[in-house]
Amino acid sequence: MEQVPTSVLSDDPCHLGEGPTYDVTTDTAWWFDIREGRLFEAQLASGSIRVHALGRMASAVGRIDAERQLIVAEDGLYVRKIADGAMTLICPLEADNPATRSNDARVHPSGTFWIGTMGRKAEAGAGAIYAFHHGEISMLFPRVSIPNSICFSPDGTTGYFADTARAVLYAVPLNPTTGLPRGEPEVLLRHTGIGGLDGSVCDADGNIWNACWGAGRIDVYSPQGERLRSMSVPAKQASCPAFVGPDLSRLLVTSAWQDMDAAARAADPQAGYTFLLEASARGRAEPDVKLA
Repeated sequence: MEQVPTSVLSDDPCHLGEGPTYDVTTDTAWWFDIREGRLFEAQLASGSIRVHALGRMASAVGRIDAERQLIVAEDGLYVRKIADGAMTLICPLEADNPATRSNDARVHPSGTFWIGTMGRKAEAGAGAIYAFHHGEISMLFPRVSIPNSICFSPDGTTGYFADTARAVLYAVPLNPTTGLPRGEPEVLLRHTGIGGLDGSVCDADGNIWNACWGAGRIDVYSPQGERLRSMSVPAKQASCPAFVGPDLSRLLVTSAWQDMDAAARAADPQAGYTFLLEASARGRAEPDVKLA
C-alpha cells in the first residue's frame, strides 16, 4: 500500500463525514457530517474553514451556479443560497418514511443528480437509488441496503454504484445526454478482504477511486474492475474521496468515528478527520446540477 504525503485539512472530527465535492471556480471544498447535520466549507488556499448547521441530516451537495447549491437531505432536496445559507425545499424525497435518510450521491456530466437513500439503521433493502432529472425524481434501483460509490465515466456513458452490504460494485450503461440507464446493472467487481466499498469518484481516465471503509485506504480500479493502486488514509473508516486543487491532482478524503467505542477511538485518534492526499491524480471537475 502506498504512503503518499498526507495532511489534515480539518481536525474537527465528523461523526459520519461524507459527500465531499470541490468547486474549482472558487477553490472551495464542501463536505458533510451526516449524523450531526453539519456542512463544512473550506477555502483551500487560505485553509479557512466554516461549519454550517443545517438543522437536519444531509449527505451531498451539487453546485447549481455561483450563488446556489442543491443539498441532498434526509427529507428531500433543498436549494441553498451560498451567501446566507437560506434553504428552500424543492423536492421531497422519502419524506414520508422516517426510517430512511439520504446517503451517497453525485452529479452526472449531463447535470442529472443520482441520489441514494438507506435505512437509518442500515436495514436490509430499505434504500434505493434515484435520479433527479429535469426537476423530477424517479427511482432507478430499489431495494438497496447501503448505496455508495455513485460516480460516472468522463463521457457519461457508464454509471457506477455499490451496495456496501453486498460488497458489490455495479456498472450501468447510460444515455450520456440524460444520465439515465439504458440497460441493467452488471457486476464490475466483488470486494473481498478487510473493509467495504464506500464513496467513489472517477478520474479523467475513467478510473474509479474508492474509499475502503474499515480498511483505512483508497483503492483505485480500472473501468474493467482491476485494482491499480491502494493508498493509506490515517483513519480506519475512510468514507469518500473528491479531487481538489486548481489542477485537481490532490485527493480530499472524509472519515468517520461512527460506531466506535472509547477504546476504538483511542486506537484511531484521527477518526473523523478530513485529509488531503498528494495523490498525483488526474481528476475531473464536478459538473453543475441542472434544476430543469
